[in-house]
Amino acid sequence: MHLFSSQHKVGILGGGQLGKMLLYTTRKFDIQTYVLDSNPEAPSKIACDAFFVGDLMDYETVFEFGKKVDTLTIEIENVNVSALRALEHEGVNVYPAADTLAIIQNKAKQKLFYSEHGLPTASFKRYTNSEELTSAIENEAQTLPFVWKSAQFGYDGKGVKVIRTLSDIKALPNVECIAEDLVPFKKELAVTVARSPQGEIRTYPVVEMEFHPEANQVEYVLCPARISNAIEKKAERVALNTAAAFKHVGLLAVELFLTQDDNILINEVAPRPHNSGHQTIEASYTSQFEQHIRAVLNLPLGETRNKVSGVMVNLVGAEGYNGAVVYQNIEKILELEGVTPHIYGKKETRPFRKMGHVTIVHSEIDKAREIAQQVKETIKVISK
Repeated sequence: MHLFSSQHKVGILGGGQLGKMLLYTTRKFDIQTYVLDSNPEAPSKIACDAFFVGDLMDYETVFEFGKKVDTLTIEIENVNVSALRALEHEGVNVYPAADTLAIIQNKAKQKLFYSEHGLPTASFKRYTNSEELTSAIENEAQTLPFVWKSAQFGYDGKGVKVIRTLSDIKALPNVECIAEDLVPFKKELAVTVARSPQGEIRTYPVVEMEFHPEANQVEYVLCPARISNAIEKKAERVALNTAAAFKHVGLLAVELFLTQDDNILINEVAPRPHNSGHQTIEASYTSQFEQHIRAVLNLPLGETRNKVSGVMVNLVGAEGYNGAVVYQNIEKILELEGVTPHIYGKKETRPFRKMGHVTIVHSEIDKAREIAQQVKETIKVISK
């Protein structure tokens, strides 16, 4: 297939920061790229060949956009799956496949998929709405505590809440949900798997994730994870089995729990580049973004080994600030060796909004983590 400096067009549904970073690769390879996003000032606008404004959940909008391209991929799951199915029928290469995305979009369907395919995950129950869940608790069919997850439209910690008492449910939306056993885990890990249409498969090193206790967002990503070789192999095996079960093409980020007795459980997956792989831009031979483009275009997959240890720090809006963004003390972190900030291009900040990330590379992972803490304590995302 003639792809480079050609008329072949890659479409991306979603123009946020992940789309912008995918465009690093399409610009490097001189591959035409079209982007669709509902925000007329989305970060990807500045770097694509053609930018279209429209609702990603609207059938006609997605279908008409998809007909303009040869290969269609995503940077966000919440898109119209029916339109993707129609585009597949029209001969557009759609990755991930519509049927795969339909499962992953809904956490209840996702969890059932794991159970049906013998993939390890925490025990759960599915509920039509909060009223049904409340009734189950009152009738002792559902025990406390548990993790409540909205079946759809959850992201960046939204749509997830630990429920310890019946009164905790009152603030929840009355939507389809799951109640998942509260797992007493030691660490949260992730493995990114890349698969091409011709069946080539690569995995990135296992990463360790540290979460912000209030926002429930990833705060630090450490690669390699500070785990034994045996646990690393176990995590990789679960991730590979998961990608194979989905018959996935592209990147699949598999988020995992390492339990107290060293078992590996699947938390959830993302069928696209993911926050847990941002450090690959500086730390790996092939970034996750380049790998995703290689995979969906059926190009040879790149080397996934680390060149150096890496830690990623998320830059999120500070509490108490709304408005035009200011990156306070960014000059100070630029003075630090091995530190690279990535600013996403969002002009307005608000509490916990993802505004960028910083990668710290070092020969020693523990030293990289120390510098990451210094970065976190130095730079502040505030408003004018």
